[in-house]
Amino acid sequence: MDHENIAWDAGKWTTAPVSSREEGSTLVVEAAEGSDYWEKTMYGFQHSNGHSLLAPWDDDYAIEVTFQLTSFTELYDQAGLMLWHGPTQWIKAGIELNDGIPHLAVVATDEYSDWSLSAVPEWSGENITIRASRMNDAVIIRARTDTSGWRTIRVARFPYAEGKQAGPLVCSPKRAGFQVTFTRWTKSAPDSDIHVDPPIDS
Repeated sequence: MDHENIAWDAGKWTTAPVSSREEGSTLVVEAAEGSDYWEKTMYGFQHSNGHSLLAPWDDDYAIEVTFQLTSFTELYDQAGLMLWHGPTQWIKAGIELNDGIPHLAVVATDEYSDWSLSAVPEWSGENITIRASRMNDAVIIRARTDTSGWRTIRVARFPYAEGKQAGPLVCSPKRAGFQVTFTRWTKSAPDSDIHVDPPIDS
């Protein structure tokens, strides 16, 4: 299976953003101030008002989103890929700005959220692609830029064979006016092995 584009209008927002508009083949989304996803752990609070554009996803294909990093300037600015089974069973993966540095960030949630971070200062200003492919009871999450190869950033339990959705996400916990440009949303052949990099769409 070659990469196949998913139309922006194929998805439905979990929470409508301030605005979203198509500019050529891209989608520009402005997040609401205070938007986020989180369930209980450490902080005690629950947030479910982030913006995810979701369409059905099954195990026959992997899902990828690509977005521009140039607009990330404030603490917790974030965008990437949401994997969704329900309000308390989801995984968000992407880039989150912490202490002025972009980090690969994954939050895996099953009633409670966890959070993993890995700094990627060398990715500043790049286009970022996040990819998820389900294998057995888990998802393999990978990331790359236009100038670097795939990195495997998380293997997380996600045992849902049916009822899954996936698509672009953006959140702005701390400020108004945060906009992200998404350049692609595609599906492709699922991963064949965790140690084998998937092909890169040229």
